Amino acid sequence: MTESSPAGAAAARLLARLVGLGLRHVVVSPGSRSQALALATAALERSGSLRVHVRIDERVGGFTALGLAAESGLPVAVVVTSGTAVAELHPAVLEAHHAGVPLLLLTADRPAELRGTGSNQTTVQPGLFAVAVAEVIDVPAPVGDEDVATAADVAERAWSIAVEHRRPVQVNLAYREPLSTALAALEPVGGRIPVERPASAPLVVEPGPRTVVIAGDRAGERAEAFARELDAPLLAEVSSGARFGPQLVGAYRPLLDDPAFGGRVERAVVFGHPTLSRQIPALLAQPEVEVLLVGPTGGERYDPTRGRATRADAVRAAAPDPDRSWRGSWVAASRRLLDATDDLPYAGDPDAPGAKELREHQRAELAALRAPITRRVLVDAVWRATWPHDRLVVAASRLIREMDAVVPGKRIRVLANRGLAGIDGTVSTGTGVALALDAAERPGTTRVLLGDLALLHDAGALLRTPGEPEVRLQVIVGDDGGGTIFDSLEVAGTAAAADFERVLRTPRTVDHAALAAAYGWEHRRITTRGDLDQVLTAPAPGRSLIEVPLR
Repeated sequence: MTESSPAGAAAARLLARLVGLGLRHVVVSPGSRSQALALATAALERSGSLRVHVRIDERVGGFTALGLAAESGLPVAVVVTSGTAVAELHPAVLEAHHAGVPLLLLTADRPAELRGTGSNQTTVQPGLFAVAVAEVIDVPAPVGDEDVATAADVAERAWSIAVEHRRPVQVNLAYREPLSTALAALEPVGGRIPVERPASAPLVVEPGPRTVVIAGDRAGERAEAFARELDAPLLAEVSSGARFGPQLVGAYRPLLDDPAFGGRVERAVVFGHPTLSRQIPALLAQPEVEVLLVGPTGGERYDPTRGRATRADAVRAAAPDPDRSWRGSWVAASRRLLDATDDLPYAGDPDAPGAKELREHQRAELAALRAPITRRVLVDAVWRATWPHDRLVVAASRLIREMDAVVPGKRIRVLANRGLAGIDGTVSTGTGVALALDAAERPGTTRVLLGDLALLHDAGALLRTPGEPEVRLQVIVGDDGGGTIFDSLEVAGTAAAADFERVLRTPRTVDHAALAAAYGWEHRRITTRGDLDQVLTAPAPGRSLIEVPLR
């Protein structure tokens, strides 16, 4: 094999070793210079040791890999050819860097003699992603058996760095013609290598100062556990993985604005990356508030205090706060703010006390089921329909802020691209999450909640790939006719109305039914809460695009 194509042999060795190390998913975008890598993934898929996902758009491929890695917790490889194909990965790589998601970027390249000559599809690929990758491994074009053998060493190095640092790694692979050869089914090479992570003793947190525990994006359940240990209020964002439990303060924003609550905070213990409110960074910026930042294990480190905060890899509470009234006041106030109705009497007895009020309430409820859908109704319905075996992916649009403000606690897995909070790649990320869920043989529906502009940013992700397993995926688009998130920003009050409408709000008219039909998705247009509850709680098999016009 080496004599016919060193490129083919080296690519096969690299991929076979990565699978031996634990690689389970690879996203491939077709290209000439990367053909050896693509054929090696197909050969490994034939042996049943790897799942291959093909995406013709590299940007879609990058975000699909991001979703696969975020759900599975393991590095996912992306194979692309040389030139602009590599640059198309940049948005997903930036999000992975800031969010701490491991990716292996297998970027095919021209050999050294063609670099700097103006050769077609040749640019400076090593270092293209700058600080967004943990390391760049620039591999010269293989010539003989010795170069092929070192491909396994390259695989081990890249895998170890991605696992240890929870960040992307670029493996830039130069190849000369002949670029490939026919391959029989490949088997994994070698076994896993344990990655040593030095464990430091957790910082002991004493009770005393009036403390709140803040859980930002990807904080995880450790934030909820620590809040219980300390018996402190838990201010958890919807994508934190900690929005549940007896300590939860769902309506934390208005309480932080209230001097009787936010004005009395003396200490904040922060997990993850808070991004959904202005109140939290404002609290942490106050010099009189002691700030303790916990983790993260990967990605860019969050620090709105610019170095004033104390850092710790892990924390534990020395004892619960003896003053239970602090936590109790926050939780009780939050529940009062979130509760829509009080307990009502049984309606079966028309003469029972309160029966008239109950009938009026029931009529109001029926009217609400038939009323047009608002943002609040939409996020409430999606939240209520999602359970622990499901997955919920929420775009960086106005809907996630609405959800964070109003939904109660629930122990469900919510994912969102909050590393950079970009609007792009949401459908691709959600598809990756659904594919990882299917590969793990877990039942459940993956729901992607996004606005109309977020859908249009990633419409190419609706393209179905032949040979890929079908997944249960609902893409729910709240259509408010453009970028209404700008309505809540200062520009809405300072710009001329026509200028604001043209260059910021950018209203669009899209035929969602035609868009779904073009890509082979089922389409439903939902206009009432009753129909919305029905389509969410009884999802159709396969992929469906649910269009929800918002009032």
